[in-house]
Amino acid sequence: MIIRERLEQRENSLHPGAARSRDATKQREERKSPVRTEFQRDRDRILHSKAFRRLKRKTQVFISPEGDHYRTRLTHTLEVSQISRTIARALNLNEDLTEAIALGHDLGHTPFGHAGERVLDALTANGFRHYQQSLRVVDHLEYHGKGLNLTDPVRDGILRHSKGKGPILAHDDPDMPATLEGQVVRVSDIIAYVNHDVDDALRAGMITREEIPEKTRRLLGNTFAKRIDTIVKDVIYRSLDIDLKHIAVSPEIIYVLEQLRDFLYQHVYWVKGSETEMDKIQHILSTIHQHVQNNPTPYVHPWPEKDSVERRIIDFIAGMTDNYALNLFKRIVTPRYRF
Repeated sequence: MIIRERLEQRENSLHPGAARSRDATKQREERKSPVRTEFQRDRDRILHSKAFRRLKRKTQVFISPEGDHYRTRLTHTLEVSQISRTIARALNLNEDLTEAIALGHDLGHTPFGHAGERVLDALTANGFRHYQQSLRVVDHLEYHGKGLNLTDPVRDGILRHSKGKGPILAHDDPDMPATLEGQVVRVSDIIAYVNHDVDDALRAGMITREEIPEKTRRLLGNTFAKRIDTIVKDVIYRSLDIDLKHIAVSPEIIYVLEQLRDFLYQHVYWVKGSETEMDKIQHILSTIHQHVQNNPTPYVHPWPEKDSVERRIIDFIAGMTDNYALNLFKRIVTPRYRF
């Protein structure tokens, strides 16, 4: 028996509702690995992708912060992966699938975080959503336009991880992930970002501990580690209580999570004065967009061939790191003259 088949047999011991790699379909058939399951291959392909490496220089919340300890999109992704794996292991779900979804969920994020996404949404004819772009990255843009050819459960989890300001886990919602592992990543994403964004906002002096909603502090605790520990254990025990029919969170934890998310929108994400920062980002990305429209050849990839140049310009801008966008903007507005 080859090693991959032994690994697939081990998955028989997982919870009955867990996903099995041997059952996973993908867009294009290809020869299977002798030593890795399909979900392992998906994780590895994401980890080695260019889009994943660029996450280290993409904004989470704070744009080009001076301190070294603020989160980037990459550290956020790693924190989501860690939380997701902890929950998946405790629930006896497929860790490889969970990790692959977690590592790939934000590959489509723009430079300058959600502010950049708002600008591209206005510039794109049919709107721009980072979760749709994440799927586009793995399906069409990576590997010179061939895509990573990931399995459908990973693709589904990437596409359906985002909540915005909507329900965290709405089990009658057709946009919920199809697998339990995808649901784990969906809830782990908000566990990670509301807690580390509070941590970063405290570090930046934007908020104080006393300003954090009192009920949140009382139920979850006063420290970053305590809050995450409380929520993760709640997810695990509540999900076990219903025998993993779906991933569950207690109503009181859902309430304080949503309260903490609303608090961040009011005091950190769209705080008064951020309009100036938003205007700067809009000016930077709009200037780049116009410049590339006028001269696309040096910038735009020839793939996917079926897509318009305008669509590929959006792909180009969405894939930029903050540093790349700032440097390109400087070259556009202050060209070098030769004498």
